Amino acid sequence: MSIVTKRGDRGTTVLMYNRRVSKCHPRVEAYGVVDELNAAIGLARATSTDDYVREHLRAIQGDLVVLMGELATVMDDLPRYVKDGHGLVTAAMTARLDGLVGEVEAEKVPARGWAMPGANAGSAALDLARTVCRRAERRVCSIHEADQLQNTEMLVYLNRLSDLLWLFARRGETKSG
Repeated sequence: MSIVTKRGDRGTTVLMYNRRVSKCHPRVEAYGVVDELNAAIGLARATSTDDYVREHLRAIQGDLVVLMGELATVMDDLPRYVKDGHGLVTAAMTARLDGLVGEVEAEKVPARGWAMPGANAGSAALDLARTVCRRAERRVCSIHEADQLQNTEMLVYLNRLSDLLWLFARRGETKSG
């Protein structure tokens, strides 16, 4: 079977459970930016020289797959989505990020002021991922403001993730001198 289906040639795509929508639908935009975030984190993981950061970025990429699936499901279909065994973004996922933030902050990583990305490839990739994360957060926020977001933990998760990515970048700069 070819990846080319031609079903999207007229500017539409399918959400979970065959709900056809415009490719510029807010949910498509949101999970598309989270997909970009996942790719940016993949780049950060590939360029990082820090085993601690690489390990945690890989786990975060798994979380983002969960987040994308949830975003690709309209509110009416969420009970079916859960019944079918798909996961949702949880407070425990955010708590794991909180723990990582605490660990990095305990290292006394300088965390004040604006960052100037580019001290090294790894930290620059993390800063790029952070900015994509903030854009994803804005897209999810727009769904929330339209009263179409059942699970607001997604917003909390993305907010915390952007903080963690910022700290990981500063950690990488500190370790490289």
